[in-house]
Amino acid sequence: MTKIVGTLGPRSRSVEVISACLKAGMSVARFDFSWGDAAYHQETLENLKAVSKRNKKLCAVMLDTVGAELRVVNESEKAITLKADEKVVLTPDQGQEASSEILPINFAGLAKAVKKGDTIFVGQYLFTGSETTSVWLEVDEVKGDDVVCIIKNSATLAGALFTLHASQIRIDLPTLSDMDKQARDYLSKLGNLSQTQIFAKIENVEGLTHFDDILQEADGIILSRGNLGIDLPPEKVFLFQKSAIYKCNMAGKPAVVTRVVDSMTDNLRPTRAEATDVANAVLDG
Repeated sequence: MTKIVGTLGPRSRSVEVISACLKAGMSVARFDFSWGDAAYHQETLENLKAVSKRNKKLCAVMLDTVGAELRVVNESEKAITLKADEKVVLTPDQGQEASSEILPINFAGLAKAVKKGDTIFVGQYLFTGSETTSVWLEVDEVKGDDVVCIIKNSATLAGALFTLHASQIRIDLPTLSDMDKQARDYLSKLGNLSQTQIFAKIENVEGLTHFDDILQEADGIILSRGNLGIDLPPEKVFLFQKSAIYKCNMAGKPAVVTRVVDSMTDNLRPTRAEATDVANAVLDG
């Protein structure tokens, strides 16, 4: 049976909006712990409980942890304009201010993981890879802990939260971030952790390689199509999705597909391609 997962963010955490989401068919409420603290999300959870009780509708809760993630640090939140064919330096020195010439990142080992010619993508937290707020970089050289890159497309980075993805490159990051540990502590205060199900998010080639082993251990699978689209061409993401959903069906475990009907953040109706995408996923099971 198909379910709808809805994220309760800044614009959708009020009692009125949550009530409308439940009436529209939301059956799982997602809490995104990549931003906000426990107190903030607790307030949203109380709103959800109140609405569920008033409307007499059950709604499951999903807590999405940050996980191992590379980020560009832009504390000033000033817009950064990058022009194609120019160079920009990725540095682990977070004391430097982000600019069109230098982008501080939250990881000191990038220079050891990449080489000349490798591709790096920098985009907003919810990216599709096609906006003017996303940029593709090509590694030109490594200087100590810094990585000098050639900008492949013009873009403007605006805001504080930008993720960085190195295409098809294994980077050793801590399994649990400090925010993940805080989320775990938050969960432990709500109830018995042994009753909590764990869904594994597949978002890179390494996840694809070990998919069968991950499926065996996880309670369910989340196919992070936005992230997978960085490592794979679109036609390969489509094929993997069909294969993964089939394997989840055979194992009797749920599969969640991300990044559907993206255009509806600005429009009332999805595109025909988006409607077909959703229908295809539903028919696959």
